[in-house]
Amino acid sequence: VQLQASGGGLVQAGGSLRLSCAASVSISRFDRMGWYRRTPGKERELVAVITSGGITNYPDSVKGRFTISRDNAKNTVYLQMNSLQPEDTAVYYCYVEQLSAPPPYWGQGTQVTVSS
Repeated sequence: VQLQASGGGLVQAGGSLRLSCAASVSISRFDRMGWYRRTPGKERELVAVITSGGITNYPDSVKGRFTISRDNAKNTVYLQMNSLQPEDTAVYYCYVEQLSAPPPYWGQGTQVTVSS
């Protein structure tokens, strides 16, 4: 399984970005898909997850600003990020997992930089 993440970049505070994570296989097989982010000196943070049933979950830090979605036909998971703030600056990684067949698969990461 290969995951290709894209969509990162530099944006001003208050702006938006949409990250994409394209899988090399059908994503319908995966129980969960999501995005983590990592900033130097901080713990890795889960920012969005979506289940095969379409249930989503977000931490309070991004709730109401980030939206995760999936397009099974395109084998792609998206992360729409609105009202971006400098503290959202990080490398964002997508992952997919089958609960019956760990560990999860990871994308290569895409840098998001939010300027104030």
